[in-house]
Amino acid sequence: MANSLHAIAQERGIKYFLISYTDLFGVQRAKLVPAAAIDGMVKSGAGFAGFATWFDMTPADPDMFAMPDPGSLIQLPWKPEVGWLAADPWMNGKPVAQAPRNLLKRLIADAAAKGYELKSGVECEFFLITPDGTGISDGADRQSKPCYDQQALMRRYDVIVEICDSILSLGWKPYQNDHEDANGQFEMNWEFDAALKTADRHAFFKYMARSIAEKHGLRATFMPKPFVDLTGNGCHAHISVWRDGRNLFEDETGELGVSKLGYHFLGGIMHSADALAALFNPTVNSYKRINAPRTTSGATWAPNSVTYTGNNRTHLIRIPEGGRFEVRLADGAANPYLLQAGLLATGLDGIDHERDPGKRLDINMYTDGHTVEAGKTLPLNLLDAIRALRSSSVLSERLGAFVPSYIKLKTDEWNSYSRHLTEWERETTLDC
Repeated sequence: MANSLHAIAQERGIKYFLISYTDLFGVQRAKLVPAAAIDGMVKSGAGFAGFATWFDMTPADPDMFAMPDPGSLIQLPWKPEVGWLAADPWMNGKPVAQAPRNLLKRLIADAAAKGYELKSGVECEFFLITPDGTGISDGADRQSKPCYDQQALMRRYDVIVEICDSILSLGWKPYQNDHEDANGQFEMNWEFDAALKTADRHAFFKYMARSIAEKHGLRATFMPKPFVDLTGNGCHAHISVWRDGRNLFEDETGELGVSKLGYHFLGGIMHSADALAALFNPTVNSYKRINAPRTTSGATWAPNSVTYTGNNRTHLIRIPEGGRFEVRLADGAANPYLLQAGLLATGLDGIDHERDPGKRLDINMYTDGHTVEAGKTLPLNLLDAIRALRSSSVLSERLGAFVPSYIKLKTDEWNSYSRHLTEWERETTLDC
């Protein structure tokens, strides 16, 4: 931006800025800075103790400075006196290698050096629940097949429209909102864009949805599986690779309208899908969603295999039309920056090594998957996913210093979970 942020603040009536970064676990951290001080922050950054957030650091590490990106500025539609800025963590005069946004920017630069630009869109699913988190907020939302339920959608009109109006005002070009397959669940869609812009918008959307829900006395959750008998929160990503305004995945003569390069990109994702689960399904709860039993609606809408198909939602990757893929692995807990970074890293590996995705399958994997010869499977729990990531030479090489830091913190999380004694264990084991 040519003008200083302080000058922009005066023009727009912004009084404060949130300088925000996203840590390894997807938690957004911020400092609230008065507009009079923002230009100094752009130059020097806002100071944080990295160890106090989810980074692989210690209290002995020096200050970490979040350097705000002026080009990411979003004026909060529901609180216009505040501007939000995505920031890049720096330490000792250089970018923090494990920081998700820095990692994504490095991979984008690597792709650009080869003439590639990843463009993507995300489908963010979330529940509107009671403030205490114990149930959905709409007691009348009880249909066994609630997807697209007009009545339930309109009972939450005020919340959904305030979020959509906000997206419209930000210029993201939203095009639809719907009630999803679980009671109390919704999805909002906006236009795809360059990977970094999509990641920034994804991060902001989660903050915005939660904030507006709170305004209405509700709570928005992106938890992968908040209710055991209902469909979980997915975060499907639609991806394509471009060069000079041309979609390189598009080929009218290719199978399903997809180019050879596109299939190599797809092959790279499938090759590393088990390791990607550690990034795309990053919580203990995530594995209640994938490989899950049927829900009350009749399906989970989550993958249980590493396969691809045409326009068929029972596989890991769907090709709904020529020129793009829908990757259905990630859930609502996925870190917006690691989602894009993982897709880019494995897709570029697929191009570089001309990885073959194998034969397309058009069967219903939920009912007929057992008829297919066993191939690569998805992890059954977070520990299996962590082990797959540790064993992945592709992600270790392409994601670099991020991987051991992430594995260390996620292993600590798994160990914390393992020390937790559940009521189910008591009920089934006390009399063993």
